[in-house]
Amino acid sequence: MLFCVILNACRQTIPASEFDARTADKTVRNLTFTNVKVKRTLDPQLLKAPDEPYILGPGDVVEIEIAEVPGTLARTFVMPDGMVYYNLAGGVRAEGLTPGEFSKQLAEALKRDYTNPLVNVSLVEVKSRRYWILGRVFKPGLYPLRQPTTLLEAVSQSGGLFTSRFSGTTQELADLSNSVVIRNGEILPVNFDKLIRSGDTSQNIYLRHNDYIYLPSAMSSTVLLLGAVSAPQAVPYKDSLTLIDCIAQGKGPAKQAYLDQVVIVRGSLDKPSASIVNLKAILTGKETNVLLQPGDIVWIPRRPLGLLESTVRLVFQDAARTVAASEGARLAGSDDNPVISIPLSSP
Repeated sequence: MLFCVILNACRQTIPASEFDARTADKTVRNLTFTNVKVKRTLDPQLLKAPDEPYILGPGDVVEIEIAEVPGTLARTFVMPDGMVYYNLAGGVRAEGLTPGEFSKQLAEALKRDYTNPLVNVSLVEVKSRRYWILGRVFKPGLYPLRQPTTLLEAVSQSGGLFTSRFSGTTQELADLSNSVVIRNGEILPVNFDKLIRSGDTSQNIYLRHNDYIYLPSAMSSTVLLLGAVSAPQAVPYKDSLTLIDCIAQGKGPAKQAYLDQVVIVRGSLDKPSASIVNLKAILTGKETNVLLQPGDIVWIPRRPLGLLESTVRLVFQDAARTVAASEGARLAGSDDNPVISIPLSSP
């Protein structure tokens, strides 16, 4: 049931420099969670293969020939600046054009040296369109999107779900209930359980350029700390973990954090629940510290919250983007960002 979170007009913050976990009450309490109904209906258009013409981009390999002119066949590629350099034409822009449109542009450039040249352009290899598949698959990484590709085909091309060498099963390793496809920063409402375990093709969407597929591990024991915190990160969960200790590991709230309404999300993408905690009251001893569970997401906002459904959706999007970006950085060998690799809900 959706409900509005009461807005607090008094916006007081506690700077990270004043945050000290040792001052908090050491007694803890379990949280009361409210189930959140999140609409996850797939747009039927997502199940249709893309039918728009291919648009050239940097890295694409093309084969060019001037018809009936011997010795003009050449294979080249679109340069990082979007140009293709061929024959006497010099550089001709190809980025953003279809192969047909580019052949016309190239023919115009060649008219200075050839009489009414007929230029044939063929796409040999796609390198400018790609998608990521990360997490518990055998071959995670960046894949070219050479042709219309479904989600199931992408999972297959990555070697399938990672299996345990002891049991030979995938159920304990891949958390399908929290697996996501991220497009343009948004989580698409794909149900991986139905798609992979039940073979429900109504969930088998076609991928687009720059899609992120993430299948998290069901075995991780961490809490994801996000939002207005000094050091967002995956906080290891050992024997127990309180809210105060979790935020302390993130070096305290950010300067503009709104501490009256800290959100804790628990559960899967399809059946999440949430609790709103007054962190400021805990820090001042007016309320008791709270106990977290593995897989929880702690999200500190910068302003008062609105509808709980909208807030939970924003939390999941923030979590998915963070995980996908850090997993991608890890695969690319980057040390610029800390690696965050955790499930989006408790096991």
